[in-house]
Amino acid sequence: MQFNVRPYVCGALGRIDTAVLGKLMAAGPKVRPALQSGDAALFSSTPLPPYHRAGDTYAFAWGERGPKAAEDEWITVAETYETPGLIGDGRKVTLHTGALGLVDVYYVRLGEAVYFSSLIQPLLSLVPVRIDWSAWASILQVTFPLGEATPYTEVKRLPGASALTFEHGRLATERRLPRWLRTEPYEKWISPQEIVELLHGVYEGYAGRSLLVPVSGGYDSRLLASVAVAAGFDVESWTTSPDDGTDTDIAFARAITRELGIPHRVITQDAAGYPADAMEVARRLEYLTPHHAWYAPFAKEVHGAGRILVDGLAGGPLLKNFMVSGAALEATTQAERSAAVLASLSLGQPTQPFLSKKAAQWMEETVREQFEAATSMLHGHRAELPLSVLHTRTVRGIARSAVNLVGPEASFAAPFIHPEFFDAALSVGVARKDKGRFYREVLYAANPRVAALPSTNVIKQPLRRVPLRSTAAPARGYSHRMLEVLVNRVPSLLSDELHEVVAGGPDALTRFNGWNDRFWVRGLVLFGLWLSDFENDLSDLATPF
Repeated sequence: MQFNVRPYVCGALGRIDTAVLGKLMAAGPKVRPALQSGDAALFSSTPLPPYHRAGDTYAFAWGERGPKAAEDEWITVAETYETPGLIGDGRKVTLHTGALGLVDVYYVRLGEAVYFSSLIQPLLSLVPVRIDWSAWASILQVTFPLGEATPYTEVKRLPGASALTFEHGRLATERRLPRWLRTEPYEKWISPQEIVELLHGVYEGYAGRSLLVPVSGGYDSRLLASVAVAAGFDVESWTTSPDDGTDTDIAFARAITRELGIPHRVITQDAAGYPADAMEVARRLEYLTPHHAWYAPFAKEVHGAGRILVDGLAGGPLLKNFMVSGAALEATTQAERSAAVLASLSLGQPTQPFLSKKAAQWMEETVREQFEAATSMLHGHRAELPLSVLHTRTVRGIARSAVNLVGPEASFAAPFIHPEFFDAALSVGVARKDKGRFYREVLYAANPRVAALPSTNVIKQPLRRVPLRSTAAPARGYSHRMLEVLVNRVPSLLSDELHEVVAGGPDALTRFNGWNDRFWVRGLVLFGLWLSDFENDLSDLATPF
């Protein structure tokens, strides 16, 4: 991992033990000092000048975008630039995240000090490696951790719109409501044309830059590509297989890019390389999600493209009610609404039980409690449904491809989370967005010819079937080895039926070709890889079920 456009940072605040801080610095990428004071320290892999410095006050930010001068409140920096930072005002030190928390801030607390890092791994040099079963429950059921959880009990992730502070000799946690929760985004009857105009305004911030807009067969990418072309940018488009067994995205992307008149390239993938890609992505993402193995070859090519990658992050929740079910829309109580959203985010039932009954029951209860806690600040909000998806799945799972696989080597832009566009899109009521109606109107406003082309958001039947990399013989061999780790290390996690399948060897996994089956396998394989990689560090694997 090369920290080209976003630095690796680590540091501490509070009553700092210099020996512990030195251990943290030595455990990660090479760093240099950005700040050293009595109650705060900040180190960075590349020079990190403050955006404000006067007397004993200072302010640092290490996202790709940041302020040029001090702001009155840290939350203003967080929600305007989606960047973490460290601020000292002479009496109080504040370590904050971005408002959504896209750029990771991990920490451990030891005594009266907090030690933090962009990566989890260096923090493990400071604490025992102990499994957080609750985190793994959510990783397996919804494919990402919830709240502050990481796979390790002692290491936490600072959530979006949160801060750790040190003042008057005491550590504290601050939670702030981001802009979109402080003010209800009531329906302003924003028109599709106004949405497109706002997107044009966002693109003005990239003037003079060459863009890479990956086009799939869906709505988000064709909208971003259409506006980039209309705005006169130097645009290229690449597409790769999402390993869904159809490759419909590639066929549809060719039609879209042909209509837009932009160069198009297909990044190919090799089934023999899947195990290496899966392991590399899992380790780079620090075992936090089973997603994105298919994205590895694409991300590596982006690193050398010399263009800003334009990502459709958050387009689904903001513009088309993505993962908002009819049950959620029709719910009459908070409990029904939360249950419906969680059901949409959770993997469906596999074709046979993968987990033991005790494990499955414990996991369901645990994930429900975690989801309630992680989304409680959204309850009763007019845009609760899309925000529940955005604050959980989008941030903790989907965003990792752009933030942690494209970045920190290459720049990416996420136009849909730009403040003005975000607020306008969120103000459109869920009823107008139902079944993608509003989004289709936006697409027609941007480019009616492109809007009329087939979309994977509408086409349900595949144009053709293609072999899956994730279920080919090399992948089956890798998956089987990792499932054997679970059989040997945590046998009570798995059902009798899955024990029998694993005993049948790699080719017995050929029965798991359905969507839900594949994702259950990927999650369990990720867990097996983690247990294997930390075999010498984990001493207690006693289960809570």
